[in-house]
Amino acid sequence: MRELEFEVSRLIIDTLNLEGVTIDDIDPTEPLFGDGGLGLDSIDALELGVAIQRSFGIKIDSNATDLREHFASIRSLSAYIAASRTR
Repeated sequence: MRELEFEVSRLIIDTLNLEGVTIDDIDPTEPLFGDGGLGLDSIDALELGVAIQRSFGIKIDSNATDLREHFASIRSLSAYIAASRTR
């Protein structure tokens, strides 16, 4: 799972052009949105969702009631990607 968290962190940095942010700067358990670690917003979420679908070949249901939980942190997002890959 650690390797997937690394991949997701790199994808976030590259997709959102987070200058000056390194993988080591990101705590995989910190919140990604709002006042959390990276302070991402809804536009970032859209861009990130598209990048995840392309990079990992999974379908993200934007109407899923638990989507916010999946995108809460690097760790939860990585678990979601891993689970979606096995379906």
